[in-house]
Amino acid sequence: MSAVLSIAPIRLGALVLAFVWSLGAALAQDGGEPMRLPVDPAPLTIEDGGSLQIEIAETNEQRARGLMFRTDLPDDRGMLFVFERIGPLGFWMKNTPTPLDLVFIGDDGRVVGILPGEPYSTDGISPGVPARFVLEVKRGIAEKAGIAEGVRLNHPRIDEIAGN
Repeated sequence: MSAVLSIAPIRLGALVLAFVWSLGAALAQDGGEPMRLPVDPAPLTIEDGGSLQIEIAETNEQRARGLMFRTDLPDDRGMLFVFERIGPLGFWMKNTPTPLDLVFIGDDGRVVGILPGEPYSTDGISPGVPARFVLEVKRGIAEKAGIAEGVRLNHPRIDEIAGN
């Protein structure tokens, strides 16, 4: 029993560390210019047939900046955040003027949680379960596109991890 008790604080500590790191990286991003990444040639497809054009944030700097300062996100577009490994992920909406849906995706490509992002909020956003990817889209687009918990999302970056 003592082994179980000693593991729980380590996991909690790792979660807190990952969240604090994400927040700290974002704090450094107070410049007012939005980041614009190229739209990936491959669309992200949704298990039930829809698709979205995506930008891919895969470096620490890109993930820290994300959609900050962006006021023009088309309904058919999102940003896919790609992480090196599955784990607890935390986001916030500092300097983000657009209300968003944050879609947390496991390493099997299935949605593990969808949470709202409130403009300019510094409150942490985390589904409480490990994720490997996060898709940000304008608020309401996830539901309109048929994205829900358990739905499989496909894109070459997701599929290479999920094994499809």
